[in-house]
Amino acid sequence: MSDAAAREVRSAGTDGVVEEAGHFRIYLGAAAGVGKTYAMLSEAHRRRDRGKDIVVGFVESHGRKLTEEMIGDLEVVPRKKVDYRGSVLEEMDLDAVLARHPQVALIDELAHTNVPGSGKNDKRWQDVLDVLAAGINVITTVNIQHLESIADEVEHMTGAKVRERVPDWVVRKADQIELVDSSPEQLRRRMVHGNIYPQERAAKALTNFFRTDNLTALRELALRFLADETDEELLEHLRRHESDVVWETCERVMVAVSPVPGTDTLVRRAARMAARLKGDLDVVHVDASDGTRPGDGQAVEKLRQLAADVGARWYEVKGDDPARALAGFAQEHQITQIVIGSSQRTRWQQLTGGGSRVARILKEVGPLGIDVHVIALRKTPAAPVPAPGKPAP
Repeated sequence: MSDAAAREVRSAGTDGVVEEAGHFRIYLGAAAGVGKTYAMLSEAHRRRDRGKDIVVGFVESHGRKLTEEMIGDLEVVPRKKVDYRGSVLEEMDLDAVLARHPQVALIDELAHTNVPGSGKNDKRWQDVLDVLAAGINVITTVNIQHLESIADEVEHMTGAKVRERVPDWVVRKADQIELVDSSPEQLRRRMVHGNIYPQERAAKALTNFFRTDNLTALRELALRFLADETDEELLEHLRRHESDVVWETCERVMVAVSPVPGTDTLVRRAARMAARLKGDLDVVHVDASDGTRPGDGQAVEKLRQLAADVGARWYEVKGDDPARALAGFAQEHQITQIVIGSSQRTRWQQLTGGGSRVARILKEVGPLGIDVHVIALRKTPAAPVPAPGKPAP
């Protein structure tokens, strides 16, 4: 989502500006039954009433009466019938959708696996990419457990195998993602009333996948995924408009590091702060052009590895003025908290070198309204040297 502007390639035609690729919209849910397909069909009716050319490429009602009724008089592209292992199954007819070439195509269940022999693509998300490439707008649906990066964790939590998966990059390619939310209690009530699965399946589902703890965890995963996407979109917007104001929609912590001994403790301290604030951590090293001391490269590499170990992002920034470089990074990335180590320079070095680096950083970021935490650097104590003739402790 954050690079939506870059994805929308446009070219001028005789009738003005035309999108070469279709607009991609996803309805995201925590679990089956939250109302994704219903919301998609509701949007289709609104667009059709405004004069848009809309077809149903494929909508799966799962026998839900309200969903079937919601299709109503929308134009439906006939499905392709496929003989598979003695049964006749139905899939979306990709070629028919492309030939019809509507303005908008509704294509349900993005993670669905196509029946072998039904077309050139194994997965429906591949069909969707083909439809988008043809300049057709697509509205689709997906549940959070089907994302590749999340599926394994869902399997671990719920004990249920997630067989159908969609790459994260496909979902992140969407121009818009809308969460269709429902509380676990409401979902379980819908299940009891037979609005999600038939009654014969409902009892088993309520004691397995649709337990309250599972639904709560899935809901949190969906909310967090969407929050991350929205945060990236906001950052991209602010970068494009060169905002000189920090928007504190969430906490973003940055720690400035250098090869100075004791900086590893600074990274760990910053990681604990970020965890308490429930914010992201960026570890930033400024690479100045004034040369490095012997051993600095090894020290920086250890810091890079430590950043990975604590789950932080590592950045190398070029700049002859470290304070200004750090301030520039903080502004671009909408940092709300900066962690730096106390100055290791003597008073004489500060007087002859333009002041302490701490003071210079404070001066640079002060107008940006960013909080700065100055942490005392604690060197790792050296091992004691044993007296002659005595073993080391």
